[in-house]
Amino acid sequence: MTTTVFAMVLAAAVLHAAWNALVKVNADRLVMIAIMMMSQVIVAALVVPFVALPTAESWPYIWGSTALNTAYCLFLIQAYRYGDLSHVYPLARGSAPLIVAVISVAIVGETLSRQAGLSVVVIALGIMSLALTRGASGFQEPRAMLYALGTGILIAGYTVVDGLGARLAESAHSYTFWVHLFDGIPITLLALYLRRGQIWVSVRKAWKVGVLGGLISFLAYWIVIWAMTQAPLALVSAVRETSMVFAVLFGVFFLKERLDLARLASTGLTLIGTVMLKLSR
Repeated sequence: MTTTVFAMVLAAAVLHAAWNALVKVNADRLVMIAIMMMSQVIVAALVVPFVALPTAESWPYIWGSTALNTAYCLFLIQAYRYGDLSHVYPLARGSAPLIVAVISVAIVGETLSRQAGLSVVVIALGIMSLALTRGASGFQEPRAMLYALGTGILIAGYTVVDGLGARLAESAHSYTFWVHLFDGIPITLLALYLRRGQIWVSVRKAWKVGVLGGLISFLAYWIVIWAMTQAPLALVSAVRETSMVFAVLFGVFFLKERLDLARLASTGLTLIGTVMLKLSR
């Protein structure tokens, strides 16, 4: 992975942490996510007339990405229903790079050096260990853990699908806009159904923050899709998930959360893995 690609994905990780912080402070996460995704649909609709159509070979990946992203949102909401964000989210995001690494090597045919592979494992362990920093009580509900792992599988799924789809589309930019044209519609329809009668109250309260979060998320996703056309899927996925480190820092500096020794150790382990990855060949 070149220095430019590494720096761009690291920037995407910061943006990813930023929009997650916006979602975290909003009471109705389903409505917030729906506002974000619908704002992305609107942006994509304004841009797609000016970008090329993706190749025919990439369209199954666009539909697959839409399905996987919808399932990811549903699984994440269910995981939050049974468990705390501090336990569920690190497990979901940390498991994804490991799954992507296995798929990319075993199925896609990419190769990773021993140091690169080890760095992915270290980053993943560092992220997942954040789930332990709030104590083991959050693991007493097996449904939360199952949904968290299911979320991680779906994150890995849409990561691989988007990486391969963007390569086949011959333009990461075209693929990004066409994916986002469809991505937000299912979740928006679901929010309208599940929050019928009260959704507009939530929308009026959160639409400005939701639109901002949507634009930030769009930019982060765009960078990552481009990066996966330039570097191995597993390495891009691992660096992207360092967003958890930035999420911890945002929590400490902006949300006044406590940074204890355990969280500091988890953050340090993730950073060590990130440095190892950058130095790998």
